[in-house]
Amino acid sequence: MALPHRYRPSRRDIIRTGAAIGAAAGLGGTAAGVAGASSAPDEAGADDTRREPPRIKGRERSMAEVPFEGFEHVRVGLIGLGERGGGQDVRWGAVSNVTAVCDIRPERVSRTIGRIMAQGFQDTEPVGYSDGEEDFLNLVRRDDIDLVYVATPWEWHYPQAKAAMEHGKHVAVELPISPHLDEIWDLVRTSERTGKHCMLLENVNYFRPELRMFNMAQAGLFGELQHASGGYVHDLRWPYFFGGAYYPEYWRRHWQTRMNALHYPMHGLGPVSATMGINRGDRFAELVAVASPPMNLALFRENDPRVGPDHSSWDDDEYISGDRHTALIKTANGRMIRVEHDVNSPHPYSRETTLTGSSGVVELDNARIYLESLGHTNHSWRTGSAFNSIMAEHDHWLWPALEDLADQYGGHGGGDFIAIFRLVQLMRLGMTPDIDVYDSAAWCSVIPLSHESMKGGRIKAVKVPDFTRGYWEDPRPTFDRERPDDPWLDG
Repeated sequence: MALPHRYRPSRRDIIRTGAAIGAAAGLGGTAAGVAGASSAPDEAGADDTRREPPRIKGRERSMAEVPFEGFEHVRVGLIGLGERGGGQDVRWGAVSNVTAVCDIRPERVSRTIGRIMAQGFQDTEPVGYSDGEEDFLNLVRRDDIDLVYVATPWEWHYPQAKAAMEHGKHVAVELPISPHLDEIWDLVRTSERTGKHCMLLENVNYFRPELRMFNMAQAGLFGELQHASGGYVHDLRWPYFFGGAYYPEYWRRHWQTRMNALHYPMHGLGPVSATMGINRGDRFAELVAVASPPMNLALFRENDPRVGPDHSSWDDDEYISGDRHTALIKTANGRMIRVEHDVNSPHPYSRETTLTGSSGVVELDNARIYLESLGHTNHSWRTGSAFNSIMAEHDHWLWPALEDLADQYGGHGGGDFIAIFRLVQLMRLGMTPDIDVYDSAAWCSVIPLSHESMKGGRIKAVKVPDFTRGYWEDPRPTFDRERPDDPWLDG
């Protein structure tokens, strides 16, 4: 399957074509999902919001209200078995029935099948698909799959997620669901039309500190929430160029030639957005972004002695994405979220996660807290054992219930396993997702909207679409649900 030109490694990729990637996948129809969408360069920006017709409450389905059907056993198909999917396979195998797996590399398919069967949880081998880039279509057409998991390069997330829903499957997607606003809108509308959930599998939302922060906010310890920060700061220069972390090795690096954007901020943004009740009483309203000059990838390529003259990076187009990005989001209720992204600079790992309210503040990366609601005075942070004690008092039920399994199956300290277990649990019990298509769309929209905000060398505020079309004002559950009765868990 030939991807549209927007995904080829050329500077012209920053000029949006409006090409129908779904049609290229043989799905029929158009992919844009935006009435009257044009091929103008501003297609990635906020202008799309004016062309999105409103939903009239009571006359069109909102996926926020649609539970999973309920399954005795959840049957899963895995697409993408590389750096990410190749580590997640055994976690899926521990809590679901993996019926099919797909990767363009036959050796990866064989490896995953062997790993799944070595666990001893299922009698039938998963069916493998590795006959080229279009073979994922044969996987999604199967009638023995309930959920498709997508862990491929970003340009494939949209066509594979759309194909899964069109063929009657729910879909969980690694970050992002798409980097382009028209594709994000189309996934929202495809989910609503098919009645199948499309969810960002944001693992950090299930990390222990983030869930404790959520519980503390629910308990009112921060008072009225006012502002927060979250993002992704992680020096990825070495894996961008070496080490076999990505396949093809250039795919993630090439995004630095396509968009000047916050490419990957959801790890920090997702948890603080959930804690602040985004899409559940508040929503993103406006965004403005700034960036430092793009310098560090070119300097790394020039100065690192491991980058020889035959290295593929010398064929890259110019790196146009700034090294450090900051976006400010204003919510409908007047609150603020600061979003950070930097994968090109020498910097220790951080998600920049902070939460501030009228009664106190927490900084998760710095492991410090100050709460007037608990009698904290003298303007001194509580750190060390004091910090740990306060946080531990607000543990989310998922962690004590699953701690041993999380230790066994791991993945970012066990958070990866808990994210997968929870999704499968919600499907089995016929509940609504913790993270739905509207959350996924809002969080991922920061990518194209930050690009739009900085386009042409000017900085401007852009409107954030209301992907819920009015339903954001309605309360609905998420991570605040009590532990359900679950035979799998209680047995």
